Amino acid sequence: QVQLVESGGGLVQAGGSRRLSCAASGRTFSTYSMGWFRQAPGKEREFVATSRWSGDYRYYADSVKGRFTISGVNARNTVYLEMNSLKPEDTAVYYCAATPQTRSGGLRSPQAYEYWGQGTQVTVST
Repeated sequence: QVQLVESGGGLVQAGGSRRLSCAASGRTFSTYSMGWFRQAPGKEREFVATSRWSGDYRYYADSVKGRFTISGVNARNTVYLEMNSLKPEDTAVYYCAATPQTRSGGLRSPQAYEYWGQGTQVTVST
């Protein structure tokens, strides 16, 4: 059974940094795409970043480009989202997702992902 477990959320001041982790288990993910999404209260879930399992082909939402970095999956089957220069508008529940699909330009729709973690809250204060 596929399981994705996020961690690393919390309260951070604007301008600060935070690293989210997503531990994956349950199958071999070497051909998968991994994604990070977020959902703020009253808003739809939105794409943040995606990459292949290897860390190749990384794509980002315009709102986080240059501030966030998605890693490839390491030997511990963990993928990271490094978030820098955080803004209050980055406040949301962040979700890790996985799919066996790949696509040129990256998979940016939540509907493309089969497996989801439970989410971790990130709150950025002013």
